[in-house]
Amino acid sequence: MSNWSLFVLFCRKRTHRKQETSTQREQTDFLFKFLVIGSAGTGKSCLLHQFIENKFKQDSNHTIGVEFGSRVVNVGGKTVKLQIWDTAGQERFRSVTRSYYRGAAGALLVYDITSRETYNALTNWLTDARTLASPNIVIILCGNKKDLDADREVTFLEASRFAQENELMFLETSALTGENVEEGFLKCARTILNKIDSGELDPERMGSGIQYGDASLRQLRQPRSTTTQTKQQCNC
Repeated sequence: MSNWSLFVLFCRKRTHRKQETSTQREQTDFLFKFLVIGSAGTGKSCLLHQFIENKFKQDSNHTIGVEFGSRVVNVGGKTVKLQIWDTAGQERFRSVTRSYYRGAAGALLVYDITSRETYNALTNWLTDARTLASPNIVIILCGNKKDLDADREVTFLEASRFAQENELMFLETSALTGENVEEGFLKCARTILNKIDSGELDPERMGSGIQYGDASLRQLRQPRSTTTQTKQQCNC
C-alpha cells in the first residue's frame, strides 16, 4: 500500500471515530453537516475548538486531511446537532478534502484579516464549495484573528462588500477571545432552518446535508396518529 493510500485511510479513521448514539438522535430535531474551509493558517481548527470546547487551542498545528467535531445547539426553539468537518487548507490535501464537500448544508469560509493572501484566495474556496457541495449551501464569511486588529491587512468594509457581492453573510471573529465564534455557527444554522421553514431546502432531498432527528420525525407523524385517535373516538 502506498504512503498516499495509508494517509487517506488514516484521515478516514480519524474523521469517522465518533459514532452517534440513538439517545443523541432522539434529542435532536435536525442534523446539519457543516464545513470549515479556507487557506492554511487562518485559524479554522482554532475556531472549531473554541466552538466545541469553549477555549482556545494553544498547540494548534496545520490540519492533516480532515478533522471532525460535533455539538448540539438550540436554534429558534429547535435542537440541532452540527456535524462539522474542518478541512486542511494546504493545496497538497485539496484532492482529499474536496471529497468531504458533498452534501454539506452550511460552511464557514475563513480568512485571516492580517493576511491579504488568504483573502485573495476566497474566490477559489467559494467556487469549490458551491460546485462540489451544493449551489444552495449556506455560507458565512468569517474574518478571523480580530484580536490582531493592529496588524490588519483587510478592512471590514472591503470584506463586507465581497460578502454582499457573493450573497454571503459576514462577521469578524477571534478564535483567541471567542468573539463571534458561536454566533458564526448559530447564524449559519439559523439561516438553514429558515430555508427549511420556507420550503427552499428539503431535508428529505438526497445530498441536502440535512437530516431529521427523531424529535422532528415524531412531530411529522403526530398529526396522522391524532387523526386515527379522533376516528376511533367517533366510532365509539
